Amino acid sequence: MKAVIIGVGMTPVGEHWKLSLRDLAVEALLNAMEDAGVDSVDSLYVGNMASGSFVEQENLGALIADWANLGSIPAVKIEAACASGGAAVQEGVKAVLSGLEDVVAVVGVEKMTDVWPSDATRYLAYASDAEWELFHGASFVALNALIMRHYMNTYGYTEEDLALFAVNAHTNGAKNPYAMFKKPITVETVMKSPYIADPLKLFDASPVCDGAAAVIITTPEKAKELGVPKEKWVEVAGMGRAVDTINLANRADLLDLKAARVAAQRAYKMAGVTAKDIDFFEVHDAFTVMAALSLEALGAAERGKGAQLAKEGQIAIDGDYPIQTMGGLKARGHPVGATGVYQTVEAVLQLRGEAPNQVPDAEIGLTQNIGGTGSNITVTVLRRV
Repeated sequence: MKAVIIGVGMTPVGEHWKLSLRDLAVEALLNAMEDAGVDSVDSLYVGNMASGSFVEQENLGALIADWANLGSIPAVKIEAACASGGAAVQEGVKAVLSGLEDVVAVVGVEKMTDVWPSDATRYLAYASDAEWELFHGASFVALNALIMRHYMNTYGYTEEDLALFAVNAHTNGAKNPYAMFKKPITVETVMKSPYIADPLKLFDASPVCDGAAAVIITTPEKAKELGVPKEKWVEVAGMGRAVDTINLANRADLLDLKAARVAAQRAYKMAGVTAKDIDFFEVHDAFTVMAALSLEALGAAERGKGAQLAKEGQIAIDGDYPIQTMGGLKARGHPVGATGVYQTVEAVLQLRGEAPNQVPDAEIGLTQNIGGTGSNITVTVLRRV
């Protein structure tokens, strides 16, 4: 049995002061259902990291199903830190592949801007180890700064080298109507931005923002029955998910995203492909160093050579390893629990040939969604039908 995505929808990413979490989620979900041409679904999976903290609302399955008028369907929230969206997509695919449900909706949503920035920083740090890291004052930004410093010292890269990932993301995000930041930047822009945790600067990091994205998943047989044009189908060809130690102190190697490596191996095996077959990568660039480490863990680059791909221009749309084709977390924005679903929507648009930054002749794409500092990671391979 196979699973295909037949509908996608999303909201612009930004600071949505006049919209609530439920407003954003329902808008994206109904857009996806309209795109698929369906008026009902068998179940709903909601990717979300911290709605209880950000907006004091849990039980999102019931909330969103109610406001979208989906009836008495099964509906649950999936939480895997910043990888909640990617995990929710995979749970939706598994529901279809199990044969228990024919048409499944997945929506990722996060409303982050209704709290003070200091509170947002604290809530994001809940993805780290509360007793071993958060208790001692280590913010999520600080932990990633440690990784970035270690990467630079180990392989001889400079802050300017890693800034190239942000430049690439903003170049692509400038053409994405749903992106939070639609303005190209330069390495000088990154270098002139203030440090938030040395060596991480403001433009090395993704923004706090709001947004929602959704996909509709079914089988090829059901898609035919529903009359969905085959041009809209995108197969979920492979999936992998893995965890690593939640705290950095217990990790065997700070520069090896083990969970990403293991998840990628599982996804490649299921899809019957290798890294060389992937036409574009939507990686989790919450911080520029994570883009470099992700390329290495996914097999696109050797150990220590991820940043070299950026220096050679290989990560651009016309490069051998295009990444962040619609801006990634850095320019599109990173509404944490929604990010993995945004990545999926963007990959589907690429494979349909409908992306604003189209990768020429794209047939196979990959999404990689990171939770914590690499402790919970999903990798999904999508293929044009």
